[in-house]
Amino acid sequence: MSCWKNKKSNTWTFPTLILCLYGFFCMMKPSEPFLTPYLTGPDKNLTIDEVTNQVFPVWTYSYLALLVPVFLITDYVRYKPILLLQGISFIVTWLLLLFAHGLLAMQVVEFFYGMVTATEVAYYAYIYSVVSADHYQRVTSYCRSITLVAATLAAVLGQLLVSLADVSYFHLNAITLASVSLAFVCSLLLPMPQKSMFFHRKGISETLPQPDRVVAGLGSNTSSSCQGDKDCTAADTGPTPAQQAQQPEPQHHVLRVLVQLGKDLKDCYSSRKLLYWSLWWALATAGFNQVVNYIQVLWDFRAPSHSSAVYNGAVEAVATFVSSVTSFMVAYMKMNWDLLGELALGIFSTMDAVSLFLMHFTTNIWVCYASYLIFKASYMLLITIATFQIAVNLSMERYALMFGLNNFVALVIQTILTVVAVDSKGLGLDIVTQFLIYGSYFSVIAGIFLIRSICMLVSRKCNRKTVRFCKEPQNLTEHESKERTVTGCATRL
Repeated sequence: MSCWKNKKSNTWTFPTLILCLYGFFCMMKPSEPFLTPYLTGPDKNLTIDEVTNQVFPVWTYSYLALLVPVFLITDYVRYKPILLLQGISFIVTWLLLLFAHGLLAMQVVEFFYGMVTATEVAYYAYIYSVVSADHYQRVTSYCRSITLVAATLAAVLGQLLVSLADVSYFHLNAITLASVSLAFVCSLLLPMPQKSMFFHRKGISETLPQPDRVVAGLGSNTSSSCQGDKDCTAADTGPTPAQQAQQPEPQHHVLRVLVQLGKDLKDCYSSRKLLYWSLWWALATAGFNQVVNYIQVLWDFRAPSHSSAVYNGAVEAVATFVSSVTSFMVAYMKMNWDLLGELALGIFSTMDAVSLFLMHFTTNIWVCYASYLIFKASYMLLITIATFQIAVNLSMERYALMFGLNNFVALVIQTILTVVAVDSKGLGLDIVTQFLIYGSYFSVIAGIFLIRSICMLVSRKCNRKTVRFCKEPQNLTEHESKERTVTGCATRL
């Protein structure tokens, strides 16, 4: 019986299925592409300036304030409580969005939505704590795919309901509330993990593994079969008194883990390659989140929702689909990313900058839509490449650390952009001028990586020519070889 119990608890299909259902219902939000028209319409009756300069910035501030503590607490409490917290935050957000009124109430909505986004880390981290390393690639694919499918279906459904059935934005939000409520029910069904990546590591040393030891470390966490009732019983009873005596006290263990996290971060960022890819990640993600957060405001400015047909849902559906295709293409690109990766960052960041400048200068809503599609597809392509380049030589734990810190740095940069350009207490720029700022911002990113990639290519070319010219012939004496090398190199230089 104990063997059967252990085997049942180690299966990966049930938690993967429930987590995919949770992700599907979380992303099934047909009202999301129409948030700005809803807030500025008769339901909430806010002005476009209030939404831009006083409501939306609250999300950025709350996200920043909650990200670090949630990131650490998520691992400490083993993920499921944070998923429950995210489900509750979803429900509170849409209850307030449906039934609360006034500027302050909508700012509270943005605070709770900041809680939702800060707790997203638990979604992908959870599955790694309940399945074996052999299934990581498969379950990650399932979890990511289901969210993309749900987001696309939600956008299509929202657009069809608005355009064909004349459903109000209020009822779209009611549908979203029902969906996120189902997501919360799914989170209740998830089994509680017995381990986590940092604070509750079983069967391995307390220090984080090196990249070449991650597979062995993860493999030791899950037994493939039971050798007998005696072994299973011993596994269920926990550590012996002698082992318990050797375990550190909880407060010392937490401190030791935090110190080790700091050392691992230092080791990761000591690699110049990882440092530059992380730099692009942080800079580009900050700009991308800022654009996505305010793109509906620009669309509403170019084609006011109270007097024009709104196609936000259709645009978001196409953008999600195109982004999925471009991300999928990365797996089949045969390129030397070590040599050409930063050049790709520079080229596609230039495309992002051009798209944003088009959004600023054009008055045609369809050009705005098309520019957004190009912008989002380019970013998704690059973030997929950056993710692969950072994760390829790192253990899961170290990748999680870099992922968390890169997103935190991105959020800090985004907060600076919000305070300076958007917030009414800062410059409080109008939405059109903001997109001029964002285009200039991505131009700087493109310039950094284009200049660096060109310099790197020129340097490598010169090094190869110098080495080939200065190569010593085999038939010369040692003295003649040195003289030939010095003379040739001097002439070349």
